[in-house]
Amino acid sequence: MSEQSEKSQRNSAELIDTFDRRVERRKQRRQFFRNAGGLSLGLVGGTLISACGGGSGGSSMAQTAAPTDEEILNFALNLEYLEAQFYTYATTGSGLPASMLSGVGTQGTVMAGAQVPFQDPAVQAYANEIANDEREHVAFLRSALGSAAVAMPSIDVSGTNPNGAFSVAARAAGLVAAGVAFDPYASDNNFLLGAFIFEDVGVTAYKGAAPLLASKTFLTAAAGILAAEAYHAGIVRTTLYAKGLDTASLITAANAISAARDSLDQVGNDDQGISGATAGTSNIVPLDSNGLAFGRSYSDVLNIVYLTSTAAVKGGFFPNGVNGVLNMSA
Repeated sequence: MSEQSEKSQRNSAELIDTFDRRVERRKQRRQFFRNAGGLSLGLVGGTLISACGGGSGGSSMAQTAAPTDEEILNFALNLEYLEAQFYTYATTGSGLPASMLSGVGTQGTVMAGAQVPFQDPAVQAYANEIANDEREHVAFLRSALGSAAVAMPSIDVSGTNPNGAFSVAARAAGLVAAGVAFDPYASDNNFLLGAFIFEDVGVTAYKGAAPLLASKTFLTAAAGILAAEAYHAGIVRTTLYAKGLDTASLITAANAISAARDSLDQVGNDDQGISGATAGTSNIVPLDSNGLAFGRSYSDVLNIVYLTSTAAVKGGFFPNGVNGVLNMSA
């Protein structure tokens, strides 16, 4: 066994042990909130969020306590399932193995993607690297959560379906007309635009979740995944901008996707395209006025991946919603 594998197993063991030790404290904390009058709002980076329950794999009653570490990491696991399936199909033509899909809640199916006929060796190398990273994120979170890990929900990463999630997202951004499919597997450029839909969302999701994590062990793990997702987002944004210098429509398309994402969540002005305000300038790192990365609450993230700005509506890339307690858009 390699040193890296041994270290990974030790880290997973530490997380599992921490989960075991926190079970009783989590129950006590939830009971405290209920006894205190049913607190239904949590503070995430200065943004009040409603911790709604119900839906696939979760309780049918509204959650009355701030999300637990287990619930937050399970929410993250849903997003990692989505990214891992997209990148794995794009690079191999197949999805995740069955051994990585089971868990708590209803295990869904995948509206499958296809292998990209990469022409640019650099883009193909980036895609292979990111695909491997996302599979490792799924494996890591499943190991850390143990028997509490949610199953993969139904996921739509189809490419040639004009009513599929990618096509709906592209249509919202004005990239394709009604009834026309957007296929992220058709070319290098389409693949990059498809990846751009996800990567910035993952970064903001982990940033938004960080203040809610009670355990330093979990916070450290989440910070490690956040950093990886930020590297991925930087690769995608940089490559899109560089290619856009030759094909200006690519920058325009990426900026339109950013605007569409921004219109779906309930915050506004927490998303930025890849070009700067001044002609000829890039915007590889989207930051607020303090030079800090943006964060989103879980419900705002769900608005984006469900492709809806309407409260309590599921769909988009997760046709039946995500598994776990944190499953409703705002």
